Amino acid sequence: MFQARSRLPVLPVIALTLALVVSACAAPPPAAQPAQQPAAPAAETIKIGALYGVTGGMSSIDAPGMNGMKLAAKQINAAGGVLGKQIELIAIDGKTDQTATTNAASEMINVHKVVAIGGLNDSTFALAAGPIAQKAGIPFVTAGATLPTLPEQIGDYFFMAPFGDDAQAYAIADYAIDDLGAKTAYMLVDQAYDFTTALAKFFKERFTGRGGTIVLEDIYKSGDTDFSAQIAKVKALDPQPDVLFISAVPSEAGLTTKQFREAGLTAPIISGDGFDTTLIAEVAGENADDVYYSTHAGLDNPDPKVQNFVKAYTEEYGRPPENAFAALGYDTLNLIADAIKRAGSTDPKAIRDALAATQGFNAVTGQISYASGQRKPDKSITIIKVQDGKYSFVKEIKP
Repeated sequence: MFQARSRLPVLPVIALTLALVVSACAAPPPAAQPAQQPAAPAAETIKIGALYGVTGGMSSIDAPGMNGMKLAAKQINAAGGVLGKQIELIAIDGKTDQTATTNAASEMINVHKVVAIGGLNDSTFALAAGPIAQKAGIPFVTAGATLPTLPEQIGDYFFMAPFGDDAQAYAIADYAIDDLGAKTAYMLVDQAYDFTTALAKFFKERFTGRGGTIVLEDIYKSGDTDFSAQIAKVKALDPQPDVLFISAVPSEAGLTTKQFREAGLTAPIISGDGFDTTLIAEVAGENADDVYYSTHAGLDNPDPKVQNFVKAYTEEYGRPPENAFAALGYDTLNLIADAIKRAGSTDPKAIRDALAATQGFNAVTGQISYASGQRKPDKSITIIKVQDGKYSFVKEIKP
């Protein structure tokens, strides 16, 4: 059976409902409240890009460079940072590849929002990444790329921490003439890199300008592993040249030294900072002797600034700095941090202006000053000798 339910009268319910609807429609809407946007938090860190080819053919100079930058960041942060903020390095491997290098620069700028970039030790890769930073208005300080025309080619946001190839080529040419007594030279040049071709051009200019003679010029392709054809041409020369100038990147420095020495060619081998690599001793072994090259610093230099860096690097990584490129990486980040401090701002344009105004910055690799309108420093050049696999400071040459 169903139990009957009591029901409210229909008409009063309808009337009540209509009244409520009319009342709601007539009521004024609540006052609009301004949207409360959370205040943008101040950046907790200052992001700076560290771009190197830590793998691939440049690894023997770029990996130490990256380590130098990381050491500088650690020391800066331990001392309180810059403008009350910590430095955050955005480190990306360019893999000694132009596409990977340009992609890394773009990622640093567009994804990580860095305020400056430092790194790269070869001009070909600097020419790939530099224009990306220039277009974005982000300062780029190359740690070791030495093509002297880089600042003009790339633009006013690009700076060099090192001297140019003209300076180091002139220095090794002068050393060959003044200290090794050379009157004749053989030249072997890697045709693949802006650095190697520029270094050779400036060496020839200086050596011949001072009365020397180039008895033979030869070339090879980057990546070659057999230099027997070039060696045969040198051995056929009579008389033999006083010095053998080899313009190579680090990956071929040890290999050319090894093969030329094994072939019985005993004349001094001379070069630029592409030879500032542990690969000479590692690859050439007992044949790593009577080799001279121009570079950015002698790590056995007793100067306290150099030795303090060597000590700190050794404590951090358990081994001494591999070459001057470690010091260049260290100097590069300290130079950028100094510019941020002097600018009193993390605005990229303000950093750029402060970099351009740099005068008398005392770096491990020498004093950095930029003349008005110039973004390449005039620094002293160090000559290093490799004998029995050991690297030692020989001479410092003023430009």
